[in-house]
Amino acid sequence: MPRAGFFLFLTLAAFFVSSGRSEEILLEGNTQVVVERNVPMTTRDGVTLRSDVFRPKADGKYPVILERTPYDKRIETFGPKLVANGYVMIVQDVRGRNASEGEWYPLRHEADDGFDSVEWAAGLPYANGKVGMYGASYVAVTQMFAAMASPPHLACIMPIVAPSNIHEQWVYQGGAFSQALNQGWSSSLAINVLERRVGGSAQPSHWEMKRPPVSYPLLDLGTAAGLADYYFDWLKHPDYDEFWKAWSIEEHFSQIKVPGLHLGGWYDIFQEGTIRNFTGITRQGGSVAARNGQRLVMMVGGHAGPGPKVGEVDYGQGCVVDWGALALRWYDYVMKGVDNGMGKEKPIRLFVMGLNAWDEENAWPVTRAKQARYFLHSSSGANSLKGDGSLSLSPPLAEPADRFVYNPADPVSTLGGPAFGDVHLKQGPFDQREIEKRGDVLVYTTPAFERAVTLVGPVTLDLFVSSSAVDTDFTGKLVDVSPDGVARNVAEGILRVRYRQSREKAVVMEPGKVYRVSVEVGSTAQAFLAGHQIRLEVSSSNFPRFDRNLNTGTDSGSPATAYLSATNSVLHDAGHPSALCVEVLPLE
Repeated sequence: MPRAGFFLFLTLAAFFVSSGRSEEILLEGNTQVVVERNVPMTTRDGVTLRSDVFRPKADGKYPVILERTPYDKRIETFGPKLVANGYVMIVQDVRGRNASEGEWYPLRHEADDGFDSVEWAAGLPYANGKVGMYGASYVAVTQMFAAMASPPHLACIMPIVAPSNIHEQWVYQGGAFSQALNQGWSSSLAINVLERRVGGSAQPSHWEMKRPPVSYPLLDLGTAAGLADYYFDWLKHPDYDEFWKAWSIEEHFSQIKVPGLHLGGWYDIFQEGTIRNFTGITRQGGSVAARNGQRLVMMVGGHAGPGPKVGEVDYGQGCVVDWGALALRWYDYVMKGVDNGMGKEKPIRLFVMGLNAWDEENAWPVTRAKQARYFLHSSSGANSLKGDGSLSLSPPLAEPADRFVYNPADPVSTLGGPAFGDVHLKQGPFDQREIEKRGDVLVYTTPAFERAVTLVGPVTLDLFVSSSAVDTDFTGKLVDVSPDGVARNVAEGILRVRYRQSREKAVVMEPGKVYRVSVEVGSTAQAFLAGHQIRLEVSSSNFPRFDRNLNTGTDSGSPATAYLSATNSVLHDAGHPSALCVEVLPLE
């Protein structure tokens, strides 16, 4: 291409990006879809955000579905289908991402920019004034933040796999840093930041007479500074302080005034957040419409995969949820007032693993479920599968404590579960027997069940522990053991013991002192079929899903590299009845 033509090409490309005049026509069924690319909108502080707009070619005014994403709006394919069903869809690059201007810093501008975007969308000439929102993961977070800002024209939301507390369910969990997730996500999103940075050096503006052509640097890559400063800010705030509270959805449930359909997944990294968003807005929402208008669907997978096979388990085609079809049904019901039967359904639908069937409930936790405490037992030690650890409904009497040595240089590896952030990490249910061979993993198992036992609800560990160190972690993993011995993980959690009293303030341990701690293992809907067993694994690491506790009382934001091995103990006797606490559905 001649140089004049090349620069004309660059000029035209820049013109279309800034003006939003790029337009095309698609055909979805019998519907002609107008697509406008990079349509600009200006935020309250003067930053230009750009959107792709999908709308019917026919005249009229339509409800709008808005999606705000950091992952590049060009990958969205749901727009034409929405248009064919009588909607306008707008997909927007959030501030600092891809075609939108400004600086990318997660969460910082999502409430204000979400409010401005909803109101802008509602005022477009082809909009009827009603705006719904859609999207998964961070795109679900942008919905929640917009709803917290309470824009007048927001009609409903559909957050898919969303956290409710950024600190506790995303960046940290139980006080431990979610290493694989945070490092993988931050590095992935830094690519676009780097592309934007080097874009200015992609064309030479001067030529140096002393530099031969062979030493031309091509691009000025700069340093890693500025690519993801938020990641290092997160490390500076291990406590649940004001930095996090300003962005906690849980702290602002009362500001959310619209109905919401919350779609979550067992084995999803934000499984607990999805449930808490539903329950929190139902109880504390800022309007009757919000409190009465929340719905929850818990599928299997989420970030761990759409099914039917998740991990190494095939749950059958019936577990698969068509997000698009569900969204259309939801928007028709809320935004168009269509009587499609949704109003007569119970607000909660749960996929029960093991039974591989759907269950409908009115409340969470499920009111007909009863708590059961499976007490930990051993006589000669529960270390590994070779030990004699057991679980039973009978409390312990006089039993010795179980002890193991946790060495941060040799942590227990992550195997399945809600692992995310590294393509090499397996997600979902996998056979844990290789993990259970380790002497630093305590293994407790029930006898085989004569009839199915179905757990539906939160799972917690009530443990009496001590350590030779001033700080350490305790992990808990719920496992389903089948008659052939295969032991697949169901739910898991972790507690950094210095956060045993509160996530807001760390308090180190006194070595050798016994503490009663609670480990949140997560929630589940899992049937342990006849012949199966419930198993509990207790250890002190799950790496790299969570960072290693160095047992010194230092946090992940410090440059310390020194570590100590810790001798950790789990007590189970009459005065220290450690137990696995679950919610059991009655036999039918």
